[in-house]
Amino acid sequence: MVSSTIMAAYKKPRLRLRDVALCRLLSVVFVTLCGVLLLIFLLASNSTSTTIVTHDTDNVDAYHHDLKFEKGHDLPQQSDLSLRLEKINGLPPRNLDLYPTLAKNHIIVVLYVHNRPQYLKVVVESLSHVVGIGETLLIVSHDGYFEKMNKIIEGIRFCQVKQIYAPYSPHLFSDSFPGVSADDCKDKDDATEKHCKGNPDQYGNHRSPKIVSLKHHWWWMMNTVWDGLRETRDHSGHILFIEEDHFIFPNAYRNLQILTSLKPKKCPDCYAANLAPSDVNSRGEGWASLIAERMGNVGYSFNRTVWKKIHNKAREFCFFDDYNWDITMWATVYPSFGSPVYSLRGPRTSAVHFGKCGLHQGQGENKACMDNGMVNINVEQSDTVSNIELDWNVHTYENQPGYKAGFKGWGGWGDHRDRHLCLSFANMYQSTRIASTL
Repeated sequence: MVSSTIMAAYKKPRLRLRDVALCRLLSVVFVTLCGVLLLIFLLASNSTSTTIVTHDTDNVDAYHHDLKFEKGHDLPQQSDLSLRLEKINGLPPRNLDLYPTLAKNHIIVVLYVHNRPQYLKVVVESLSHVVGIGETLLIVSHDGYFEKMNKIIEGIRFCQVKQIYAPYSPHLFSDSFPGVSADDCKDKDDATEKHCKGNPDQYGNHRSPKIVSLKHHWWWMMNTVWDGLRETRDHSGHILFIEEDHFIFPNAYRNLQILTSLKPKKCPDCYAANLAPSDVNSRGEGWASLIAERMGNVGYSFNRTVWKKIHNKAREFCFFDDYNWDITMWATVYPSFGSPVYSLRGPRTSAVHFGKCGLHQGQGENKACMDNGMVNINVEQSDTVSNIELDWNVHTYENQPGYKAGFKGWGGWGDHRDRHLCLSFANMYQSTRIASTL
């Protein structure tokens, strides 16, 4: 009896120890499983499909309500990707902890990009050395979503930066307009014979989504920056526009500040201020004078007054049969203003347009060229500090070569759907809509 009681006394603690060991084992297994699940979640969150929306989006709906954004029935039905990217457009700028305030009378910088990451790295690096860049806001407008491009911009720490995405970019629609639809006409198809959809341009060619995206992106960006974003829609000063293949010199921002301040007195008829000559092959005259010439497409800036004049010509812009936004402006919009459209600049460039060797600039002694991701641009000491004098006179280039009256464009923009979409962008943030009848 005593022996049995003693054995029972020993067995009970042994059972308890076994239970404790089992509980510990289960705890270890549970923690391990949680760790594995967490790892899987983190890995999944780094994929392209889930990193698109990586910011706090709690206030986005409130932003859109405040924006009073009007989605008309004439806008295409959006894909899931398009909707997610559009939501990002309502987020506040990043780096507010590093740059909580913007300088008074700052000049906003807008960089518009597509998908050339090797070029974008060069441009971002050049911007990081621009004197005064930390005083302003950099807006990056994306034509399509590309992870490499996105990561480069997310790495910016030298100023406030805001990313926006064109939600109706053809690159976001894989099987419907404004991308490629299965029943779209191609090349020189006859719509009646092929039973396909689309209107050819003046040369008989049907739309190419990759080409028309150039003009769509620029026009959407202009309307959104000037009239849509809460950060910019009340900005009355100048906004600087640059592309992903524009190398910006360290003195660019300070030079532009001087040009915009001098423009009302020195050149009251000038519509804009440019960082570079209209001739992309020129590095400037080197004279001791300011230059007034036609507005170039490298580092150009203008204010809201000019934007309103441009926006009033939405129909001219949207109905001109040329897929190039800049040629459309030069050939039809600017001439409709009734007087020469001059831009003020310095005698030495503060920005350079680079590209593949032989494509734009060639390989001359003073010309920029990119080869295997490397850029050979000579930045001299005078390019690092402001080199514009306040007492300079203005030399005006008159009777400059350009597109003559009667020029009808290079085509690529004949499809009625593209023209209507273009007008829809002009109406997005307006209380009075522009008629879209052809």
